[in-house]
Amino acid sequence: MAYVDGFVAAVPDARKQEFIEHAEIIGKVFIEHGAIECVECWGDEVPEGEITSFPQAVQKKDDETIVFSWVLWPDKATRDAGMKKTIDDPRAQPDVAPMPFDGKRMLIGGFEQIVKS
Repeated sequence: MAYVDGFVAAVPDARKQEFIEHAEIIGKVFIEHGAIECVECWGDEVPEGEITSFPQAVQKKDDETIVFSWVLWPDKATRDAGMKKTIDDPRAQPDVAPMPFDGKRMLIGGFEQIVKS
């Protein structure tokens, strides 16, 4: 069954284009190392919740937008090998492709796909 890495981050509005360029580079690296697809989504309707929400979880600031992203892998074994290769890839190093947002506030998780409609 497929495996998904999911990400939520708050990206400064002024760095949207820089984020897109970063995502295009890193997406190609993921694909070269076995991912099926990489999707980056710029927030449009992401409300602040009363108890919890994406904005609260990543401590979104007024001049930031929520980005919701995922990487789809064919299975966990491919993901484990591909993620290691991606992390080790020179094109993915922070000095070459710095994240244009605060990575300390990013949510990251790996998920086994259990239903697909």
